[in-house]
Amino acid sequence: MHNSLRSLIFAAACLIASAALPQQPATDRSWAFPMKPDRAFPEETAPKSLPGSAKTFTQAQIDDLLNPPDWYPNQHAPAPPIVVNGHGAALACGACHLMSGLGHPESSDLTGLAADYIVQQMADFKSGARKEPTRMNAIAKEVTEEEARQAAEWFAKLPRRSFTLVVEADTVPRTFLGPGRMRFAEPDGSIEPIGGRIITVPQDQERARMRDPYSGFVAHVPVGSLARGRELVEKGGGVTVPCGQCHGVSMQGRDKAPRLAGMHPIYTVRQLYAFKNGSRNGPDAGQMKAAVKQLTDDDIVALAAYLAALAPNAPY
Repeated sequence: MHNSLRSLIFAAACLIASAALPQQPATDRSWAFPMKPDRAFPEETAPKSLPGSAKTFTQAQIDDLLNPPDWYPNQHAPAPPIVVNGHGAALACGACHLMSGLGHPESSDLTGLAADYIVQQMADFKSGARKEPTRMNAIAKEVTEEEARQAAEWFAKLPRRSFTLVVEADTVPRTFLGPGRMRFAEPDGSIEPIGGRIITVPQDQERARMRDPYSGFVAHVPVGSLARGRELVEKGGGVTVPCGQCHGVSMQGRDKAPRLAGMHPIYTVRQLYAFKNGSRNGPDAGQMKAAVKQLTDDDIVALAAYLAALAPNAPY
C-alpha cells in the first residue's frame, strides 16, 4: 500500500476514534465549580487507618465536617478549637482544608498565606464582598473575628509542600463528582477528550476519601497550557501584566499578594473567574479585575496549570 494512502487511512481512523469519545460543551465550567455530588459510595462501617497513624476512624467520622479526623496530631502545633470542632454552619476548618492546610481541590491551600490575608478573606466572605456559592459565606458569618484570627495564624505557620502533580494530556479519565465534591475516575476506565478543562483526580482515591494529608492529586491539563501559562505569568502574554509584579518572581507571595505557586489549579481558575465576573471584591480586587479583564477561558486554564506546577516552597 502506498505511504500516502496509509497516512490517509490512519488519519481517518484517528478522527473516527476521536469522534466516538463524548465531547464537552465549550462553555461548560462545572469541572472547576464542584457543587452537588453526582453519587455516593456504598456505606462503610469498618474502622479505617493510615500508615504511621495510631488513629482509627470510620468513614462516617471522617465525613463529619464538624469534627474532622486529625490523623497525625503530633506533626503540628495544637490546633485552635475552630480548626478541629465546628459549630452550627461554621464547619471545622480542618475538614475541607485538612489538618495539613493543603486542602482538597474544592477548597484553598492555606499554607504559605499570610495570616492577615486569611483574616481579610474571612471578613470579605462575612460581608459578602467575596461570594462563594457553596459554603464559605455561611461559615464566615458564624465564625467570630477571634476564631478567624486564631485559625489564620495557625494555618499560616504550616509547612508548604507540593500536593498536585500537573500532567498535560489530550484525553482524561471520565469522572464523576463524589463525596467531598472531589472528582473520581469512573470504575470502567473510560476516557474522554480533555477539551479546555482541568481534570483533577486523587492520586489514591481511598486515601483522599480518608482526608489523608499526605495523599495528593493529579491535575490533567490541556497540551500546550504549561508553555502558554509560563508566557502569561512571566511576560503577560500580550493580555495581562506579569504576575511577579505583585506576587513575587517565584510566585510565593509578597506584601498583601498571596502565594500562587502550587495552588490547586481549579481553585485558581475559580478565583480568576470570580475577579472577572465581579463575584470577588474586597481590597485585593481592584488590581486583579484589571489583570484578568482580557483573559480568555484558555488563558485562565493555562495560568492555573502553570502556577500549580510551580514549587510552593521555592526560594523568594
